[in-house]
Amino acid sequence: MEPKKTFYITTPIYYPSGKLHIGNSFSTIACDVVARYKRLMGYDVFYLTGLDEHGQKIEKKAEELKVTPQEYVDGMAVDVQKLWKSLDISNNKFIRTTDKGHQVGVQKIFEQLLAQGDIYLGEYEGWYSISDEEYFTETQLAEVYHDENGKVTGGKAPSGHEVELVKEECYFFRMGKYADRLLQYYAEHPDFIQPESRKNEMINNFIKPGLEDLAVSRTTFTWGIPVPSNPKHVVYVWLDALANYITALGYGSEDERNFEKYWPADVHMVGKEIVRFHTIYWPIILMALDLPLPKKIFGHGWLLMKDGKMSKSKGNVVYPEMLIERYGLDSLRYYLMRAVPFGSDGVFTPEDYVSKVNYDLANDLGNLLNRTIAMINKYCEGVVPAYSSLVTPFDGELSTTAANIIGKYHEAMEKMEFNVAIAEVWSLISRANKYIDETEPWKLAKDPDKKPELDSVMIHLAESLRIIAILLQPVMTQAPIEIFKQLGLAEETMDLKNLHFGEFPVGTKVVSKGTPIFPRLDMDHEIAYIQKKMAGGTKTSEIDIKWDPNETELISEKEKMIDYSVFDQVELKVAEVIDCKKVRGADKLLQFRLDAGDKEHRQILSGVAEFYPDPTDLIGKKVLVVANLKARRLRGQISQGMILSAEFDKTLQIIEVPKKIPNGTIIA
Repeated sequence: MEPKKTFYITTPIYYPSGKLHIGNSFSTIACDVVARYKRLMGYDVFYLTGLDEHGQKIEKKAEELKVTPQEYVDGMAVDVQKLWKSLDISNNKFIRTTDKGHQVGVQKIFEQLLAQGDIYLGEYEGWYSISDEEYFTETQLAEVYHDENGKVTGGKAPSGHEVELVKEECYFFRMGKYADRLLQYYAEHPDFIQPESRKNEMINNFIKPGLEDLAVSRTTFTWGIPVPSNPKHVVYVWLDALANYITALGYGSEDERNFEKYWPADVHMVGKEIVRFHTIYWPIILMALDLPLPKKIFGHGWLLMKDGKMSKSKGNVVYPEMLIERYGLDSLRYYLMRAVPFGSDGVFTPEDYVSKVNYDLANDLGNLLNRTIAMINKYCEGVVPAYSSLVTPFDGELSTTAANIIGKYHEAMEKMEFNVAIAEVWSLISRANKYIDETEPWKLAKDPDKKPELDSVMIHLAESLRIIAILLQPVMTQAPIEIFKQLGLAEETMDLKNLHFGEFPVGTKVVSKGTPIFPRLDMDHEIAYIQKKMAGGTKTSEIDIKWDPNETELISEKEKMIDYSVFDQVELKVAEVIDCKKVRGADKLLQFRLDAGDKEHRQILSGVAEFYPDPTDLIGKKVLVVANLKARRLRGQISQGMILSAEFDKTLQIIEVPKKIPNGTIIA
């Protein structure tokens, strides 16, 4: 048997300085769609994603949180991999730049480039943005600050982040040495950078004005990969981060079989803000290493909000977990791939999201499935008739449309124009819905002589849905399987590579009662829900710019403020209420049985009975307890801690926490 063709695709490795939102998820889902499509087409796919875990920003973040950098990135790696799992991402490997294998590979690369003269030791003085992990010349700054004498004192990077003057010894890579060779490569490989506009930007803005040597080490912080021959230096972010694409395959290790099998990468998919690093620095590094260059760099646009990029301060951040929990995974994957023209920016609005779920998914696709299943049960006793062509005047157009759409779909998927590919599928959905109106099966069913035509309508609808489900597989991971299940088809027969209209298995029995795969939403209610869930709260424009926290008068009902060391002695834990009942002979006391992560359940008595007339209402709730409060006895019963509550407006409410937080989790 001939070995499968290989296909290697990568996301950018994400910088874990904060929680990832749907904009970050976009690249990962897009790569997942490509990976799934290529696997379905018979390729041996290697899909890589991961985290860029080094740098000064991570070091400072960890310091703020009073943890080590390694502890911080370990926690973030768990969270990101959990998110990717919830998004049903089919990556083959998750690389972290703190991985031992990556570190060894980067050190070998650095020393090789140093030995052959591509890297040299020098001194750098310039404006540095910690947030961007990038140096800037004064002319590159978007805004420059001056003192009263006109001396430059600081400024802002093009990203808007503040810069600071940095002077330090560092190693440099001789970028200019390879500039002509890179331009020649661009000319000989016109599809190397996509979209084409990104290539013109790289040439005109960065290469033609003259490539400056690239700083590839730092000495002002330690959280990075040490340079073996000069350990006071750590390898600077871009040489460290970009190398992940080959170290993940084993480059520089004792086992380079994956590297030999999958390199060069077929696609590096990146956001447009880091195209320069991937289309200038990375190809030059590979040229210096005498390695093949990736076949394509695809710089996609951003997912924006109405008021620009997502920002907590603007109160416009949307997290994928919320959308998945509320509306299901497939609606999110569908929305991101349909709403954002690939290569251009897209705009997220709650109105557009809910509208697409209602009209595209519930009305168009969901209704087509529901009507078809119901009619096959009503008119054909649940059994899909055998396929016949050209029985009704409309059969030929539907089957021809489907065949043409299959071809256009593949063309769009190969170009990674996902919104175009999905639009083609929806053209078939629209045509099938129109076919129902044209053939009017409810009228055909009234005339026994029209049974052949009625049967033809049923098989054409069932076959259209089979085609639709198979085409949607790379984008949606759940709905296509459910469509097949309701059609009575086996999941293993979802063959995208050899897809043709008219091959529905004879004698297949559909489910006796279909279930809506996308329930219709209350537009106003759900739009309001998403708006409320957007993180960040108050917009920057609404904040009083004169506010000074140093001048705020703090109010406390206690007699004196306490040191943090005193508060730190208190242990707060999450506990689940297993049982709750009134204490006999005590009007105010409730007896709680709690799972707080102890070896056995603990008991706490709390004087909240008058506010909870039915104690069983509290069973299953998760609450906060003071876990290390010395036990005491009330009414002859032991009370092992205290349940936190809030009093306001002459009432009291026990403080609840989200159910997803595990029992026993330490809050403080």
